[in-house]
Amino acid sequence: MILELIKSLLFGIVEGITEWLPISSTGHLILLDEILPLQQSDAFKEMFDVVIQLGAILAVVVIYWQQLWPFGTKRNSHPMAKSGFGSHVKKNVLQMWCKVITATIPAAVIGLLFDDWFNAHFYNAWTVAVMLILFGIAFIWIEKWNKNRTPKMNSIASLRYQTVLLIGVFQVIAAVFPGTSRSGATIVGALLLGVSRTAAAEFTFFLAVPVMFGASLLKLVKFGFHFTGTEVAVLLVGMISAFLVSVIVIRFLMSYIKKHDFTVFGWYRIALGILVLICGAVGFIG
Repeated sequence: MILELIKSLLFGIVEGITEWLPISSTGHLILLDEILPLQQSDAFKEMFDVVIQLGAILAVVVIYWQQLWPFGTKRNSHPMAKSGFGSHVKKNVLQMWCKVITATIPAAVIGLLFDDWFNAHFYNAWTVAVMLILFGIAFIWIEKWNKNRTPKMNSIASLRYQTVLLIGVFQVIAAVFPGTSRSGATIVGALLLGVSRTAAAEFTFFLAVPVMFGASLLKLVKFGFHFTGTEVAVLLVGMISAFLVSVIVIRFLMSYIKKHDFTVFGWYRIALGILVLICGAVGFIG
């Protein structure tokens, strides 16, 4: 029991770091399970790898509450109306949520239709390694291509609906292939479309909220709500540690990208992908 809780703590720490840095949380969790597997059923581990991300998502909700909650008069610079109920509704926040929901449509449709098939065919260390390398190369290339370009869209408010829908299409790649990174795919897509790094990162954070709540609910329904005491403890430890680490990492990333680009994450992905391929070739991982 104690050993399982320690493992869960490590999984939560890894999730909290890798969910927001564009280096693939699912990929790292799959690799960690190869090295230090939880002694739980395959069904529980499949659910755990997704639901643990709820802790990370709650960090976004806490940090960006004022930008996510669409009701209230505090800091309401864009009320729907001058008086009545509309004066308590934040028009700009509702518009932001409309864009987020639009961007979730592609991944939601694909996930509902093919989730089990993707898990069976792509959730392995080899897929993780290939996608780590491919998107690592993509980050390095895009940052070089972007070096002397001026972003066309510098805030979420400036994002057009066709832009957010295309960002949602990039998110589908991450839904299909572990190792891609949901944040990595959406940031790559946003940069290609002319979105600034800061706006791309923030939109990725906000997009994670409905996506991961929906994915977690789907996994919980498939698993069922009959947990053993050990399973509950393992899940809670993982979620709490993911939340605490995420708060630190989100603040770090938003500070980091104000002065730096994403190239370092590209090189990290390539190095890790090559290491995984070598470990697979010598039989260290399956």
